[in-house]
Formats: sequence, structure tokens, C-alpha cells
Amino acid sequence: MTALPDFRPSRWAPLAALLTTSVLLTACGSGDDGSGGGSGQAKSGGTLTFAVGSDAGCVDPQQVASNDTIYSVRQTVDSLTDQDPKTGKIVPWLAKSWDISADATTFTFHLRSGVTFSDGSKLTAQVVKDNFDAVPQLGALGTLAEGYLSGVKSTAVVDPLTVKVAFKQPNAQFLQATSTHSLGIESSASVKKSPQQKCSDGVVGSGPFVLKQYVQNQSVTLARRTGYDWGSSLWSKKGEAYLDKLVFKVVPEAGVRAGSLQSGQVDAIGSVGKANEAALKGGQVTLQSRANPGVVFGLGLNNARPLLKDIKVRQAISAAVDRKQIADTVFPTGTQPATSILAHTTPDYTDLSADLALDTAKAKSLLDQAGWKAGGDGIRTKDGKKLTLTISWFPNAATNQPALELVQQQLKAVGIDVVLKQLPVTQFATTLQSGDFDVVWANTTRADPDILRSSFSTQLANFYHLPASSLDTALSAQAATTDTAKRKQLVGESQQLIVQNAYDVPVVELQTQLGVSNKVHDLTFDSGSRVQLHDTWIG
Repeated sequence: MTALPDFRPSRWAPLAALLTTSVLLTACGSGDDGSGGGSGQAKSGGTLTFAVGSDAGCVDPQQVASNDTIYSVRQTVDSLTDQDPKTGKIVPWLAKSWDISADATTFTFHLRSGVTFSDGSKLTAQVVKDNFDAVPQLGALGTLAEGYLSGVKSTAVVDPLTVKVAFKQPNAQFLQATSTHSLGIESSASVKKSPQQKCSDGVVGSGPFVLKQYVQNQSVTLARRTGYDWGSSLWSKKGEAYLDKLVFKVVPEAGVRAGSLQSGQVDAIGSVGKANEAALKGGQVTLQSRANPGVVFGLGLNNARPLLKDIKVRQAISAAVDRKQIADTVFPTGTQPATSILAHTTPDYTDLSADLALDTAKAKSLLDQAGWKAGGDGIRTKDGKKLTLTISWFPNAATNQPALELVQQQLKAVGIDVVLKQLPVTQFATTLQSGDFDVVWANTTRADPDILRSSFSTQLANFYHLPASSLDTALSAQAATTDTAKRKQLVGESQQLIVQNAYDVPVVELQTQLGVSNKVHDLTFDSGSRVQLHDTWIG
């Protein structure tokens, strides 16, 4: 990945999104209703122990970009709005209502009264302004929040409970952005701390749980917030959460997580592996899954690389990938091969499966046309150089390596030599920022199609170094329109341009799969396929 010439906050929007979801494992399960087995009357008390596969090394929701850590820190902060995972509708949370200007440049939020942070301070319009004003200073780890607020002209206090956010250009995606953990509201005292302090010590939020202890690479412990009474309008329970305590243990090995769940040492686990499905289904465990909205897992091509500047080479790579084989072989049951750059659960998704069909003859023909001739060892050459690509990947999901080994075999079958390069998870951000890569294995979760603009607009971060094209026009236009039919058409056009030009090679959709003990009830997914634990109880 080559160095980026511009480090404006708006340019980093996709990085946190990529980090946010490349940690997910796919799986299948019992559906997405989010409830555990058993029945009975909901009751307060108890501790939920949740085993996750990794630790992001940060407990500030505005900076965290790994789902395994989002599971915990999301419980400590509230957002202005929430998003219904079934309908995509934006509903009240800390904001009881809002007004949006006709041109989608101004958003005015009317806050609930009586909301307090766990340090006793009150939620006011000034606190929201302090949060939004501070986001651009978060740095490399706050890129998703920064991207949501890129183009802000001003955030103004209208009165103690009314705040107005004005953008320089129409920004239709912003309302959905206010429902995300990345724009979770923190106390003014937390906002004043350095990003590094917030990462290591955590923040003071108004959420239903409070951070009690963080031991890096070991655990995150949360306690119920006494007096909590301003939950999302989507939640069934009013007032405080049911559970007394939440403990998130870091257990990297999928088999150990599964064994701990079976033995009752933990109550829920993330990232259920395919090899553990059968054993878990046979016990007192429910497998819960929800497909991830946003950009699917795939090959993020560095379009500035000499090899990948050639559209025929990019299209050949796409045609050579057998998506169904990868989904069926590597990923847990129910995983779907990619049928667009967006997952089918994303609003305004367009089915482009015909453009993503396996066609090795087409792949070979395209490479022939591009001047790459098959060599004696089966690898193509041109001007004395072999057709070799390096795919960089990060060990934050057990499916990454086996999926890429299949990609390696499939591309070799058409004459492309693939080198797999494993890098530490901690180097993901710096790798993307530097541009020192051919291909990166990644995905991006967001329940809004504007994730395409964050990921592929040359006017933002442009990590994949796309050339300026009509895609920029379509992406900018969909962000600016408030006409839902027009936006759907523009998002569809954007998907076609990305897929047909093979700027990225979509491979497989992601599902989040959890294993949950049958004594755990109402552990539900939010719109981004993370968990909401306010309504969860044990009995």
C-alpha cells in the first residue's frame, strides 16, 4: 500500500470499518431472533461470561474497530439514535426526535432530559457538541467516527437539550451514523482525555453498563449501571439492565471457546468455528447467527499496482474465484457466496451474481488478451516476469487462512501465482495507510450502503487506489440525495461499476455466529450484527 498524500480525517473512514469486521467469523445458526433456549420469567441478577477470540487493545467505543471488543464496550455508551435490525428504520435513543433539512445538510437533535453519565454529569447539547468536535482529533484509531463526521461545517448548541449539526455538503448517511457505537456519546471529562488515555483506561458513558476492569489480552469486566433509565426505544425492558455483571474473556482458540461453553465455564462465545458446530448443536447450546450488512469479504486490490492497473487482469482474478467452493468448504453452514460487493442484508443491495460466476475459460482468455502467456510451470509470464501477486492477511479470524489457500489454488489453475503473507493484527492499520500491498483480505460492516463511498471513493481515503471515474459521481450523488428511489438507483449503479470493473473481488458474505447457553435469554443482535445485552437475562 503506497503512502497517502492527504491525511484529512475524512480519508480514514473505511479503515476502522475494515478493522471492525475483518475479525468476524461466519457461521450458521438457529436464526436471528437472538433468544436463547428455555423459557420462564425474566429475572434480574447474575453474571454473563462471554468468550471472544481477540482483544483490540483499546476500550474506547469511538476508537474500537474490532467486533470482539465492540461486543463489550458497546454496552457502556448510548447513541443519539438506534437502528432497527429488521427494518433498518432509525428510532429514538438519547435523542427523542430530530429534524433534517430538505437538502440533508443540517440535522437537529432534541435530547431526552434526565440522562446522566456514570460520573453523575448530565447529558446536554454541549456534551454532544464536545464529542463531535473532538472526533477529528482521535487519530488513526478513530477513523470510522471521523469519516461519519467528515465535511462537518459546525456543531451548534441551540438550547441545553437541542444540538444542530451542519455539513458543507448534503450528507444523507449521517442519521444512520448517529446510531453506531463509533458515535456513542461520552462524558465531557472523557472527551478531554487523550485518545491513548481513553484506549487504556476506558471512558465514562451513559450506557447500561460501566467498565470496571480491563486487562489487555485477558478480559473486560462491566457492572450494571444503577439508575439507568433511558434505553433505546427498541429495547423491551425499561430501566436498568437485568444482569449484574458482564465478563468478556479473551480465548483465541475456537476449540477452547467451544469446550468452555459445553462445560459451562462460559455462557456465550463468539466466532463459532465450522469444526465445532456439530458438538455445540448436540448440547445445551443455541447457535445464533445474523448476516453482516456492508462490504463482503473479498480481495481488496491495490489498483495502483502495475499488474492490477490492467482491468483484464483484475477481471480474470474475479472470474477465476469459485466463491461457492470457498463458502461451502471453509465457512460454517449457511454462509453465502458473494453476489455483489454488498451483502444481501444491506439496504439497496443489487444481485450481481451473474457477474460473479466462476468462469475459468473467461479468466484464461482475459489473461491471454493481456499478454500473459502460460509458462512451463503453469504460471504465466510477460516480458520475462511471472504473474505473481501477494495477498496480505491478518490472523483475526480462523477462516482467513483456509479461505485464502483455496483462492491461491483457484488462481494457480489459471496461471496466477499467489503468495500469502501473514501480518500481525496490529499492523492492519499501518499496512492500509502505507499502501504497501498488492491485495488485502478484508470486509467492512455497516448497515448503510454509504459504506461503498467510505471504501471506494477517490475523494476519501481511497486505500485501494482506484482511479477517478464515474464511480465517484455515483457515490457522491447517493450520499447527497434524500429521494429513496434515486438513492437505490445510484447505489445499484455503484455496485455494478465496482463489480464489473473488478476494483475489488467480492468472495463471501459474512455471518456473525454465536454459541449461547440455553440458560441465557434475549441476547440479541443489533443492526450491525453486534450484540445488545441490556435485555439479556440468565435463568
